Amino acid sequence: MMEIRPYEPGDEAAVVALWQECGLTRPWNDPHKDIERKLAVQPELFLVGVVDGAVVASVMAGYEGHRGWVNYLAVAPRFRARGFARRLMRRVEELLLARGCPKVSLLVRSSNSQALAFYQHLGYLPDESISLGKRLIADA
Repeated sequence: MMEIRPYEPGDEAAVVALWQECGLTRPWNDPHKDIERKLAVQPELFLVGVVDGAVVASVMAGYEGHRGWVNYLAVAPRFRARGFARRLMRRVEELLLARGCPKVSLLVRSSNSQALAFYQHLGYLPDESISLGKRLIADA
C-alpha cells in the first residue's frame, strides 16, 4: 500500500529520478530549482507516495486565491494501474478544497493521450483557453 506524505528534503534525488523516469523533465526546467521554488511557497502541497520506504509517486500543487494548480503528478511505471495517481489527486483536491479553492487547473502536453484520458476519467475537461507562458528566470 502507498503512504501519502509531505515531501521531505531527503526525497529530492528520488523525486527528480522519478520525474525523469516518467518523462516530465525538460531541458529548460531544472527540476532541482523547481523543488527549491516549491519549498518556498506552500510546501505542504508537495506530496510524495511511498511504498516500502521508496518514493514511487509525487504531486505538486498550489493555490493563489483564484484557482488551484497541479504539476508533476508522477507514478513510477512499475507502480501504475494501482490507483496511486487517483489517490494523490484526491488528496490534493481535499487540501485545495480545505483552503476554499473553487477550481483546479492543470496543463497536459497535447501529445500525452494517456494523461489526458486519466484526467478526463477524474472529471477534468478541456477549458476554452490557450496556455501562454513567459520565462522570467532562465534555468538553463
